[in-house]
Amino acid sequence: MKVFKSGSRVIWYECLGFGFILLLSWLNKLVDLPHLLVGGEAHASKWRDSAMETMLILLIWAFVLSLTKRLVERLHYLEGLLRVCAWCRKVGHNGKWMLLEDYFAEGLRIGTTHGVCPDCLKKLEEDTKLLYRSHAQPETNPLSPHSHQPETPDLAAHSG
Repeated sequence: MKVFKSGSRVIWYECLGFGFILLLSWLNKLVDLPHLLVGGEAHASKWRDSAMETMLILLIWAFVLSLTKRLVERLHYLEGLLRVCAWCRKVGHNGKWMLLEDYFAEGLRIGTTHGVCPDCLKKLEEDTKLLYRSHAQPETNPLSPHSHQPETPDLAAHSG
């Protein structure tokens, strides 16, 4: 939210600046500012020129305002993204890296709890079944005297 407020402030300053330029433009036409400020000959004012100048200022203002709004929206979008480490899943916030749970507690003031999503629950159940099956089957060691080994014929006795 901080970005949106500062972005709207920039737009307000921009509008005030262009409004001031328009005010100076019309004030110049009404009282001939160069003649008042530095002296010299009075300049005859043409209202058609003033209207064209106003239109040009308004067109430039509309263009600059639309670009500024797009930039502020883009900045607001980028500030809304959450930086997460691709390896350890820590969150980058205010120049430090913290656990996701700590980020929620500090940055959003939201407590967290843990659960298991349906996909992970299914995988966990499958892994558990495999673990139980592997412990239920007796391991056969070929060197063990109790293991059942098929008898092999003695090749030396038959080759003779």
